[in-house]
Amino acid sequence: MRLVDGIRASLRDAADPQRAPAMQAYMKSTMPFLGVPSPQVRAITAGVRRDHPPKDLGELRAAVLALWDGAEYREERYAAQNLLRYRLGRGDPALLPLHEHIAVTGAWWDHVDETARHIAALHDAHPESTAAAVRAWSRGDDLWLRRLAILSQLGRRDRLDVDVLTDVIEPALAESEFFLRKAIGWALREHAKTDPDWVRAYVATHETELSGLSRREALKNL
Repeated sequence: MRLVDGIRASLRDAADPQRAPAMQAYMKSTMPFLGVPSPQVRAITAGVRRDHPPKDLGELRAAVLALWDGAEYREERYAAQNLLRYRLGRGDPALLPLHEHIAVTGAWWDHVDETARHIAALHDAHPESTAAAVRAWSRGDDLWLRRLAILSQLGRRDRLDVDVLTDVIEPALAESEFFLRKAIGWALREHAKTDPDWVRAYVATHETELSGLSRREALKNL
């Protein structure tokens, strides 16, 4: 596939072996890095995609999976996720299993937090089915799907469904896991930009249940 081959070749051409070890250490990644900064990965992905655009959703999905599952370097996975930023497939429920696959197999905050933007688009396009999916994730066993559920409405601002937000937070309130506590605080802090009174009330009502980290993050800018 020319799109996949072009991205792989361009990333390797841009590799910086001196930068790569520090990037891998920062991300605590078992997969090595090429040493290509994220803005450059996005630019490379965009450029190759313009030259070799996928003709339909099936071809896009195949390219993303080829880059993701066949990745030897973490930047290839970043490029796979960057391909999902474009209009083709945005908000399409057919890609929900792909987003779930990325979150589960990526199993780290950088991949999950990027995936959250795509689930937010699904909330807008298909609110009922997406709400059902994230509620199920929030009650499941996979840490990263639980985090994704909590963060899945980031950026929705006044379109955010507070019933969904409270439902996906609730199963994680008693958890000691850092990535869940941080996600709760982040989601609440972001919603406070739109409805600070609601967030203050939520924190006050759940004061004994929220961790100190979640509470501090939620109220950070209030």
